[in-house]
Amino acid sequence: MTAVTLPIDGFADTLPAMLADLAALVTCESPSADLAAVAAGAEQVARLGTRSLGTEPEVLVLAGCTHLRWRLGTGPRRLLLLCHQDTVWPLGTLATIPWSVTDGVVRGPGCFDMKAGIVLAFTVLSRLQAAGTDLDGVTVLVTGDEEIGSPTSADLIRAEATGCRAVLVLEASADGGALKTGRKGASLYELAVTGRAAHAGLEPEKGVSSTIELAHQVLAVAALADPAHGTTVTPTVLTSGTTTNTVPAAGTLGVDVRALTAAEQQRVDAGMRALTPVLPGARLELRGGINRPPLEEASSAALFALAGTVSAGLGLPAPVGVTVGGASDGNFTAGIGVPTLDGLGAVGGGAHAAGEHVLAAELPGRAALLAGLVTAVLADGDGAGVGVGVPDEEPDGE
Repeated sequence: MTAVTLPIDGFADTLPAMLADLAALVTCESPSADLAAVAAGAEQVARLGTRSLGTEPEVLVLAGCTHLRWRLGTGPRRLLLLCHQDTVWPLGTLATIPWSVTDGVVRGPGCFDMKAGIVLAFTVLSRLQAAGTDLDGVTVLVTGDEEIGSPTSADLIRAEATGCRAVLVLEASADGGALKTGRKGASLYELAVTGRAAHAGLEPEKGVSSTIELAHQVLAVAALADPAHGTTVTPTVLTSGTTTNTVPAAGTLGVDVRALTAAEQQRVDAGMRALTPVLPGARLELRGGINRPPLEEASSAALFALAGTVSAGLGLPAPVGVTVGGASDGNFTAGIGVPTLDGLGAVGGGAHAAGEHVLAAELPGRAALLAGLVTAVLADGDGAGVGVGVPDEEPDGE
Protein backbone atom coordinates (compact mmCIF):
# COMPACT_ATOMS: atom_id res chain seq x y z
CA MET A 1 0.00 0.00 0.00
CA THR A 2 1.27 3.42 -0.93
CA ALA A 3 2.21 5.51 2.10
CA VAL A 4 -0.21 8.36 2.64
CA THR A 5 -0.44 11.37 4.89
CA LEU A 6 -3.96 11.58 6.27
CA PRO A 7 -5.38 15.08 5.83
CA ILE A 8 -7.64 14.88 8.87
CA ASP A 9 -6.69 13.73 12.35
CA GLY A 10 -10.05 14.02 14.05
CA PHE A 11 -13.70 14.90 13.74
CA ALA A 12 -14.60 16.03 17.24
CA ASP A 13 -15.83 19.39 15.97
CA THR A 14 -18.33 17.71 13.64
CA LEU A 15 -20.27 15.86 16.36
CA PRO A 16 -23.05 18.47 16.84
CA ALA A 17 -23.66 18.61 13.09
CA MET A 18 -23.62 14.82 12.82
CA LEU A 19 -26.24 14.53 15.55
CA ALA A 20 -28.43 17.13 13.87
CA ASP A 21 -28.17 15.30 10.54
CA LEU A 22 -28.93 11.98 12.23
CA ALA A 23 -31.99 13.48 13.90
CA ALA A 24 -33.30 14.59 10.49
CA LEU A 25 -32.91 11.09 9.07
CA VAL A 26 -34.28 9.18 12.05
CA THR A 27 -37.36 11.36 12.41
CA CYS A 28 -38.24 10.63 8.77
CA GLU A 29 -39.40 7.03 9.19
CA SER A 30 -38.62 4.74 6.25
CA PRO A 31 -39.82 1.15 6.70
CA SER A 32 -38.81 -1.08 3.79
CA ALA A 33 -42.33 -2.30 3.04
CA ASP A 34 -43.79 1.20 2.64
CA LEU A 35 -42.55 2.50 -0.71
CA ALA A 36 -43.93 6.00 -0.12
CA ALA A 37 -42.09 6.19 3.20
CA VAL A 38 -38.89 4.93 1.56
CA ALA A 39 -39.26 7.64 -1.09
CA ALA A 40 -39.74 10.28 1.60
CA GLY A 41 -36.69 9.00 3.43
CA ALA A 42 -34.70 9.14 0.20
CA GLU A 43 -35.69 12.79 -0.22
CA GLN A 44 -34.29 13.53 3.23
CA VAL A 45 -31.06 11.67 2.46
CA ALA A 46 -30.82 13.47 -0.88
CA ARG A 47 -31.00 16.85 0.84
CA LEU A 48 -28.26 15.87 3.26
CA GLY A 49 -26.03 14.43 0.53
CA THR A 50 -26.53 17.38 -1.79
CA ARG A 51 -25.61 19.83 0.95
CA SER A 52 -22.55 17.77 1.91
CA LEU A 53 -21.21 16.96 -1.55
CA GLY A 54 -22.38 19.97 -3.53
CA THR A 55 -24.13 17.81 -6.11
CA GLU A 56 -27.51 16.17 -6.38
CA PRO A 57 -27.87 12.39 -6.59
CA GLU A 58 -29.31 10.31 -9.36
CA VAL A 59 -32.70 9.06 -8.18
CA LEU A 60 -33.19 5.48 -9.30
CA VAL A 61 -36.69 4.04 -8.86
CA LEU A 62 -36.69 0.28 -9.44
CA ALA A 63 -39.97 -1.61 -9.16
CA GLY A 64 -41.29 1.33 -7.12
CA CYS A 65 -38.38 1.42 -4.64
CA THR A 66 -36.23 4.56 -4.48
CA HIS A 67 -32.43 4.40 -4.42
CA LEU A 68 -29.87 7.22 -4.58
CA ARG A 69 -26.50 7.31 -6.32
CA TRP A 70 -23.78 9.94 -6.22
CA ARG A 71 -20.94 9.42 -8.70
CA LEU A 72 -18.23 11.94 -7.93
CA GLY A 73 -16.05 13.10 -10.81
CA THR A 74 -15.89 11.63 -14.28
CA GLY A 75 -13.06 9.14 -13.97
CA PRO A 76 -13.21 5.36 -13.59
CA ARG A 77 -15.00 4.06 -10.52
CA ARG A 78 -12.47 3.48 -7.73
CA LEU A 79 -14.35 3.25 -4.44
CA LEU A 80 -17.93 2.49 -3.43
CA LEU A 81 -19.42 3.63 -0.11
CA LEU A 82 -22.46 1.43 0.40
CA CYS A 83 -25.42 2.38 2.61
CA HIS A 84 -29.14 1.76 3.02
CA GLN A 85 -31.76 4.04 4.54
CA ASP A 86 -34.70 1.64 4.92
CA THR A 87 -35.43 0.24 8.38
CA VAL A 88 -37.33 -2.64 9.97
CA TRP A 89 -39.49 -0.25 11.99
CA PRO A 90 -43.12 0.41 10.92
CA LEU A 91 -44.53 3.90 10.60
CA GLY A 92 -45.48 5.26 14.00
CA THR A 93 -42.53 3.76 15.88
CA LEU A 94 -41.35 7.26 16.79
CA ALA A 95 -44.35 7.51 19.11
CA THR A 96 -42.95 4.72 21.28
CA ILE A 97 -39.21 5.06 20.56
CA PRO A 98 -38.73 8.80 20.01
CA TRP A 99 -35.54 10.46 18.88
CA SER A 100 -33.44 11.35 21.92
CA VAL A 101 -29.89 12.00 23.02
CA THR A 102 -29.47 11.36 26.73
CA ASP A 103 -26.11 11.05 28.50
CA GLY A 104 -24.43 10.55 25.15
CA VAL A 105 -26.75 7.73 24.06
CA VAL A 106 -28.71 8.31 20.85
CA ARG A 107 -32.03 6.49 20.42
CA GLY A 108 -34.61 6.30 17.67
CA PRO A 109 -35.75 3.80 15.03
CA GLY A 110 -32.98 3.09 12.57
CA CYS A 111 -30.36 5.24 14.29
CA PHE A 112 -27.90 2.33 14.61
CA ASP A 113 -29.03 0.27 11.62
CA MET A 114 -27.95 2.22 9.75
CA LYS A 115 -28.77 5.90 9.41
CA ALA A 116 -25.75 6.93 11.44
CA GLY A 117 -23.63 5.24 8.78
CA ILE A 118 -25.11 7.51 6.11
CA VAL A 119 -24.27 10.56 8.22
CA LEU A 120 -20.70 9.33 8.67
CA ALA A 121 -20.27 8.84 4.92
CA PHE A 122 -21.41 12.35 4.03
CA THR A 123 -19.53 13.98 6.92
CA VAL A 124 -16.27 12.34 5.87
CA LEU A 125 -16.58 13.07 2.15
CA SER A 126 -17.52 16.67 2.82
CA ARG A 127 -14.49 17.18 5.06
CA LEU A 128 -12.19 15.43 2.59
CA GLN A 129 -13.47 17.65 -0.22
CA ALA A 130 -12.84 20.73 1.89
CA ALA A 131 -9.30 19.49 2.56
CA GLY A 132 -8.62 19.21 -1.16
CA THR A 133 -8.76 15.42 -1.47
CA ASP A 134 -9.46 14.27 -5.03
CA LEU A 135 -12.65 12.20 -4.77
CA ASP A 136 -12.89 11.50 -8.48
CA GLY A 137 -14.14 7.93 -8.87
CA VAL A 138 -15.95 7.70 -5.53
CA THR A 139 -19.53 6.47 -5.58
CA VAL A 140 -22.04 6.69 -2.75
CA LEU A 141 -25.01 4.34 -3.09
CA VAL A 142 -27.92 4.56 -0.65
CA THR A 143 -30.52 1.85 -1.24
CA GLY A 144 -34.06 1.46 0.05
CA ASP A 145 -34.69 -2.28 0.38
CA GLU A 146 -31.75 -3.87 2.21
CA GLU A 147 -33.80 -5.01 5.18
CA ILE A 148 -36.01 -7.19 2.95
CA GLY A 149 -33.20 -8.83 1.00
CA SER A 150 -32.48 -6.10 -1.59
CA PRO A 151 -34.86 -7.50 -4.23
CA THR A 152 -34.68 -4.40 -6.45
CA SER A 153 -31.17 -3.18 -5.64
CA ALA A 154 -29.01 -6.33 -5.77
CA ASP A 155 -28.12 -5.98 -9.45
CA LEU A 156 -27.53 -2.25 -9.01
CA ILE A 157 -25.14 -2.91 -6.12
CA ARG A 158 -23.14 -5.47 -8.08
CA ALA A 159 -22.96 -3.17 -11.09
CA GLU A 160 -21.72 -0.22 -9.00
CA ALA A 161 -19.08 -2.37 -7.29
CA THR A 162 -17.74 -3.86 -10.51
CA GLY A 163 -14.33 -2.40 -11.30
CA CYS A 164 -13.91 -0.73 -7.91
CA ARG A 165 -10.76 -1.17 -5.85
CA ALA A 166 -12.79 -1.52 -2.67
CA VAL A 167 -16.24 -1.34 -1.12
CA LEU A 168 -16.68 0.19 2.33
CA VAL A 169 -19.99 -0.73 3.93
CA LEU A 170 -21.40 1.73 6.46
CA GLU A 171 -23.50 -0.83 8.31
CA ALA A 172 -23.37 -0.59 12.10
CA SER A 173 -20.42 -2.11 13.88
CA ALA A 174 -20.44 -5.39 15.77
CA ASP A 175 -20.23 -5.41 19.58
CA GLY A 176 -17.77 -2.89 20.96
CA GLY A 177 -17.13 -1.29 17.59
CA ALA A 178 -15.70 -4.40 15.92
CA LEU A 179 -15.51 -4.37 12.15
CA LYS A 180 -17.36 -7.10 10.27
CA THR A 181 -14.69 -9.00 8.39
CA GLY A 182 -16.97 -11.89 7.55
CA ARG A 183 -20.70 -12.40 7.12
CA LYS A 184 -22.62 -15.58 6.58
CA GLY A 185 -24.43 -15.94 3.31
CA ALA A 186 -28.22 -16.03 3.51
CA SER A 187 -30.74 -18.23 1.72
CA LEU A 188 -34.49 -17.87 2.09
CA TYR A 189 -37.02 -20.55 1.17
CA GLU A 190 -40.72 -21.27 1.34
CA LEU A 191 -41.75 -24.91 1.11
CA ALA A 192 -45.37 -25.31 0.02
CA VAL A 193 -47.22 -28.56 0.71
CA THR A 194 -50.39 -29.61 -1.07
CA GLY A 195 -52.45 -32.44 0.39
CA ARG A 196 -56.14 -33.26 0.17
CA ALA A 197 -58.96 -31.96 2.34
CA ALA A 198 -61.46 -34.25 4.08
CA HIS A 199 -63.85 -34.08 7.01
CA ALA A 200 -61.81 -34.67 10.16
CA GLY A 201 -64.64 -36.52 11.90
CA LEU A 202 -66.51 -38.38 9.15
CA GLU A 203 -63.74 -39.60 6.81
CA PRO A 204 -60.29 -38.39 7.78
CA GLU A 205 -58.75 -41.40 6.02
CA LYS A 206 -59.68 -39.82 2.67
CA GLY A 207 -57.55 -36.78 3.37
CA VAL A 208 -53.84 -36.09 2.94
CA SER A 209 -52.75 -33.90 5.81
CA SER A 210 -50.48 -31.00 4.93
CA THR A 211 -49.82 -30.59 8.65
CA ILE A 212 -48.45 -34.12 9.04
CA GLU A 213 -46.43 -33.77 5.83
CA LEU A 214 -44.99 -30.48 7.09
CA ALA A 215 -44.06 -32.13 10.39
CA HIS A 216 -41.93 -34.61 8.45
CA GLN A 217 -40.43 -31.85 6.32
CA VAL A 218 -39.54 -29.66 9.32
CA LEU A 219 -37.35 -32.45 10.67
CA ALA A 220 -35.78 -33.10 7.25
CA VAL A 221 -35.03 -29.42 6.78
CA ALA A 222 -33.53 -29.00 10.26
CA ALA A 223 -31.26 -32.00 9.63
CA LEU A 224 -29.51 -30.06 6.85
CA ALA A 225 -27.78 -27.83 9.41
CA ASP A 226 -24.10 -28.41 10.16
CA PRO A 227 -23.00 -26.75 13.41
CA ALA A 228 -19.41 -27.89 12.91
CA HIS A 229 -19.20 -25.72 9.79
CA GLY A 230 -21.29 -22.87 11.24
CA THR A 231 -24.25 -23.63 8.98
CA THR A 232 -27.69 -22.95 10.43
CA VAL A 233 -30.92 -24.12 8.82
CA THR A 234 -33.87 -22.74 10.75
CA PRO A 235 -37.52 -23.59 10.08
CA THR A 236 -39.43 -20.38 10.76
CA VAL A 237 -43.00 -19.46 9.83
CA LEU A 238 -45.34 -22.47 9.63
CA THR A 239 -48.94 -22.40 8.39
CA SER A 240 -51.38 -25.17 7.62
CA GLY A 241 -55.11 -25.75 7.40
CA THR A 242 -58.26 -23.69 7.56
CA THR A 243 -60.63 -25.10 10.21
CA THR A 244 -60.30 -27.41 13.18
CA ASN A 245 -62.64 -30.05 11.70
CA THR A 246 -60.94 -30.37 8.31
CA VAL A 247 -57.92 -32.43 7.29
CA PRO A 248 -55.67 -29.58 6.07
CA ALA A 249 -55.08 -29.52 2.33
CA ALA A 250 -52.35 -26.89 2.11
CA GLY A 251 -49.59 -25.37 4.19
CA THR A 252 -46.23 -23.61 3.97
CA LEU A 253 -42.93 -23.61 5.83
CA GLY A 254 -40.44 -20.73 5.85
CA VAL A 255 -36.75 -21.62 6.10
CA ASP A 256 -33.79 -19.36 6.93
CA VAL A 257 -30.30 -20.62 6.02
CA ARG A 258 -26.98 -19.03 7.02
CA ALA A 259 -23.59 -20.35 5.86
CA LEU A 260 -19.99 -19.22 6.12
CA THR A 261 -18.93 -20.55 2.73
CA ALA A 262 -20.40 -20.76 -0.74
CA ALA A 263 -19.85 -24.53 -0.70
CA GLU A 264 -22.04 -24.92 2.39
CA GLN A 265 -24.67 -22.64 0.91
CA GLN A 266 -24.77 -24.77 -2.24
CA ARG A 267 -24.90 -28.01 -0.21
CA VAL A 268 -27.97 -26.86 1.69
CA ASP A 269 -29.59 -25.55 -1.48
CA ALA A 270 -29.16 -28.96 -3.11
CA GLY A 271 -30.61 -30.62 0.00
CA MET A 272 -33.64 -28.35 -0.02
CA ARG A 273 -34.27 -29.13 -3.68
CA ALA A 274 -33.95 -32.86 -3.02
CA LEU A 275 -36.80 -32.94 -0.47
CA THR A 276 -39.52 -35.44 -1.36
CA PRO A 277 -43.01 -36.04 0.09
CA VAL A 278 -43.44 -38.65 2.82
CA LEU A 279 -47.22 -39.10 2.65
CA PRO A 280 -48.76 -40.75 -0.44
CA GLY A 281 -50.61 -38.11 -2.41
CA ALA A 282 -48.76 -35.11 -0.94
CA ARG A 283 -46.94 -32.70 -3.23
CA LEU A 284 -44.09 -30.27 -2.51
CA GLU A 285 -43.15 -26.99 -4.18
CA LEU A 286 -39.97 -25.14 -3.18
CA ARG A 287 -39.78 -21.38 -3.68
CA GLY A 288 -36.86 -19.04 -3.09
CA GLY A 289 -33.18 -19.86 -2.91
CA ILE A 290 -29.80 -18.25 -2.27
CA ASN A 291 -30.30 -14.56 -1.47
CA ARG A 292 -26.79 -13.33 -0.61
CA PRO A 293 -23.45 -15.16 -0.95
CA PRO A 294 -21.11 -15.20 2.05
CA LEU A 295 -18.72 -12.36 2.71
CA GLU A 296 -15.73 -14.60 3.36
CA GLU A 297 -12.82 -13.29 5.41
CA ALA A 298 -10.48 -13.40 2.41
CA SER A 299 -12.56 -10.63 0.84
CA SER A 300 -11.90 -8.26 3.73
CA ALA A 301 -8.41 -9.26 4.86
CA ALA A 302 -6.40 -6.58 3.02
CA LEU A 303 -8.83 -3.79 3.91
CA PHE A 304 -8.91 -4.90 7.54
CA ALA A 305 -5.11 -4.77 7.64
CA LEU A 306 -5.29 -1.30 6.11
CA ALA A 307 -7.77 -0.28 8.82
CA GLY A 308 -5.19 -1.35 11.38
CA THR A 309 -2.54 0.82 9.76
CA VAL A 310 -4.90 3.79 9.55
CA SER A 311 -5.98 3.37 13.19
CA ALA A 312 -2.39 3.29 14.39
CA GLY A 313 -1.63 6.47 12.46
CA LEU A 314 -4.61 8.24 14.03
CA GLY A 315 -3.91 7.03 17.55
CA LEU A 316 -7.12 5.00 17.56
CA PRO A 317 -7.37 1.55 19.18
CA ALA A 318 -6.44 -1.34 16.92
CA PRO A 319 -9.60 -2.57 15.20
CA VAL A 320 -11.13 -5.92 16.01
CA GLY A 321 -12.64 -8.03 13.25
CA VAL A 322 -15.44 -10.55 13.69
CA THR A 323 -17.61 -12.78 11.55
CA VAL A 324 -21.35 -12.38 12.09
CA GLY A 325 -24.43 -14.34 11.11
CA GLY A 326 -26.38 -11.46 9.59
CA ALA A 327 -25.97 -10.67 5.91
CA SER A 328 -25.74 -7.23 4.28
CA ASP A 329 -25.36 -5.73 0.85
CA GLY A 330 -21.61 -6.18 1.31
CA ASN A 331 -22.21 -9.88 0.68
CA PHE A 332 -23.13 -9.03 -2.91
CA THR A 333 -19.94 -7.08 -3.55
CA ALA A 334 -17.69 -9.66 -1.92
CA GLY A 335 -19.50 -12.32 -3.91
CA ILE A 336 -18.27 -10.83 -7.20
CA GLY A 337 -14.68 -10.61 -5.98
CA VAL A 338 -14.43 -6.96 -4.91
CA PRO A 339 -12.52 -6.33 -1.64
CA THR A 340 -15.16 -5.42 0.93
CA LEU A 341 -15.00 -4.25 4.54
CA ASP A 342 -18.22 -4.01 6.55
CA GLY A 343 -19.32 -2.63 9.91
CA LEU A 344 -17.72 0.80 9.49
CA GLY A 345 -20.79 2.61 10.79
CA ALA A 346 -21.84 3.57 14.29
CA VAL A 347 -20.84 1.97 17.58
CA GLY A 348 -23.82 1.05 19.72
CA GLY A 349 -26.23 -1.87 19.74
CA GLY A 350 -29.77 -3.15 19.73
CA ALA A 351 -30.28 -3.42 15.97
CA HIS A 352 -33.91 -4.39 15.18
CA ALA A 353 -34.78 -4.17 18.89
CA ALA A 354 -36.39 -1.64 21.18
CA GLY A 355 -33.00 -0.89 22.72
CA GLU A 356 -31.44 0.28 19.45
CA HIS A 357 -28.89 3.00 20.21
CA VAL A 358 -25.75 4.81 19.08
CA LEU A 359 -22.90 5.98 21.32
CA ALA A 360 -22.45 9.60 20.28
CA ALA A 361 -18.90 9.93 21.61
CA GLU A 362 -17.71 7.20 19.22
CA LEU A 363 -18.88 8.96 16.05
CA PRO A 364 -15.82 11.24 15.59
CA GLY A 365 -13.43 8.30 15.83
CA ARG A 366 -15.47 6.30 13.33
CA ALA A 367 -15.41 9.27 10.98
CA ALA A 368 -11.63 9.59 11.30
CA LEU A 369 -11.16 5.88 10.56
CA LEU A 370 -13.40 6.09 7.50
CA ALA A 371 -11.57 9.20 6.26
CA GLY A 372 -8.26 7.41 6.58
CA LEU A 373 -9.53 4.37 4.70
CA VAL A 374 -11.00 6.46 1.89
CA THR A 375 -7.78 8.45 1.55
CA ALA A 376 -5.60 5.35 1.56
CA VAL A 377 -7.67 3.44 -1.00
CA LEU A 378 -7.75 6.42 -3.34
CA ALA A 379 -4.00 6.96 -2.97
CA ASP A 380 -3.23 3.37 -3.97
CA GLY A 381 -2.64 3.93 -7.66
CA ASP A 382 -2.75 0.34 -8.89
CA GLY A 383 -5.08 -1.13 -6.29
CA ALA A 384 -2.49 -3.76 -5.35
CA GLY A 385 -2.55 -2.84 -1.69
CA VAL A 386 -6.23 -3.63 -1.37
CA GLY A 387 -5.72 -7.27 -2.08
CA VAL A 388 -7.70 -9.51 -4.37
CA GLY A 389 -8.44 -9.27 -8.05
CA VAL A 390 -11.30 -7.04 -9.16
CA PRO A 391 -13.58 -7.94 -12.07
CA ASP A 392 -13.52 -5.45 -14.92
CA GLU A 393 -16.82 -6.45 -16.50
CA GLU A 394 -20.30 -6.33 -15.13
CA PRO A 395 -21.35 -9.78 -13.88
CA ASP A 396 -24.35 -11.61 -15.23
CA GLY A 397 -25.64 -12.24 -11.69
CA GLU A 398 -25.05 -14.51 -8.75
